[in-house]
Amino acid sequence: MKPSEHLTVRGPEDILGFIPHSLGYWPADSLVAMTLQGNRLGATLRLDLPGPETLADPREYARTVRDYLLADENADAALLACFTNDGWMEPPGTYRGLLDALQMVLGAAGMPVRDAWYVGDAFWRDAFCTDPSCCPSPGRSVQAIRDSMLNAEMVFRGSSVGPAPEDGAHPPPLLSGEDRAAVLASEATWAAQLDRRRGSREQFGQLMLQWEALLANEPGQPLPVYDVAFLRASLRVPAWRDAVLVMAAAGQAAALAGAEMFGIFDAGCILAPVGPVLPGPLPSGLPASGAGLTGREPAGPGANGPSTRSMQGIPGYGEVLLGLDPVVPAWHTLNSLDEVLEQLSACGGQAGAAALTGRGWIAWCRGRGSYAAAYLGRALNEEPGYRLAELMLELVRRGTLCGWAARKEAAWRKFEPDAA
Repeated sequence: MKPSEHLTVRGPEDILGFIPHSLGYWPADSLVAMTLQGNRLGATLRLDLPGPETLADPREYARTVRDYLLADENADAALLACFTNDGWMEPPGTYRGLLDALQMVLGAAGMPVRDAWYVGDAFWRDAFCTDPSCCPSPGRSVQAIRDSMLNAEMVFRGSSVGPAPEDGAHPPPLLSGEDRAAVLASEATWAAQLDRRRGSREQFGQLMLQWEALLANEPGQPLPVYDVAFLRASLRVPAWRDAVLVMAAAGQAAALAGAEMFGIFDAGCILAPVGPVLPGPLPSGLPASGAGLTGREPAGPGANGPSTRSMQGIPGYGEVLLGLDPVVPAWHTLNSLDEVLEQLSACGGQAGAAALTGRGWIAWCRGRGSYAAAYLGRALNEEPGYRLAELMLELVRRGTLCGWAARKEAAWRKFEPDAA
């Protein structure tokens, strides 16, 4: 196990420089709240700054912030940053009442606010300091944040700050017109073949093995057009799409157990002598049949209900998709899946909507609600009424946290090192 490395915070510029790396983008019109655990930075929360009606009585908004931050059970203080150009140049400022409410509510919850800042496009300043000798108007240059030691260290370690989700963050890679046409034509051929095999346990098993082998590789490798077409076609089957998400987070046993529980296998779907279809040979060492899936025994004819083993510690689809089980998901595999889905979303259509929905789910699991909403919105633009995207977007809009994101030991970490 690699020893934890620590990033040293030397002043406010370092804290404010860490926020865009933590979120993945430079926020605007946002309140960012960070928990502290002693002298260590904890969780980061971003919310839209409230409008005039809420600012007139910000107590409910402050309680919402508190409820989110309470997910960090070890938090003993908080830091606040208002990213805005409005209302803070002249004290008391538009957001002073909001900060006062947050101080009161968070202090009563055992998370007193240690510091708060306003950050605009050009200047930043301490939100509570009114002494012009140390906090002159309009503030200090934002360039000091961009030039901070911690920001430089994050960049050195490979972190980058991208565009905001609403600005089209992480667009899919562009394909030439010729490649796009080839993908869509091949996808249609694969879809016709796979549609006849929806009820096949053998096809399901081979498909999961293909996905598992793909996700075991180092992420970032471009896929051949032929493989992109096959994988896109497989995502057009909702039960297989869900199984891929579950398998990436919780393993093959959970994917198969859930498929059996939902009765997707048809005992009358016999593929002999043609067998299942795949884009190429399986990597050496992997079993050649769905009966060889890890931790599972072959089901008998007509065995569509949950097996005994699926009730013995194997998480169900609902628990996995809500981040309640397993205790810690396979983040490396989910990271690989996210990069594969990015490639699969490039050609749009129903398969593109499935890929974008998967990316939205992974972003939600990571605790990145803004990215999740952006991906899910793009999925619904590709395929209006796409049901899983609608359901996931409703969770995001309600502010529901993924179970893994709410627990420190399970939460996704963008960086190997912790911040101190």
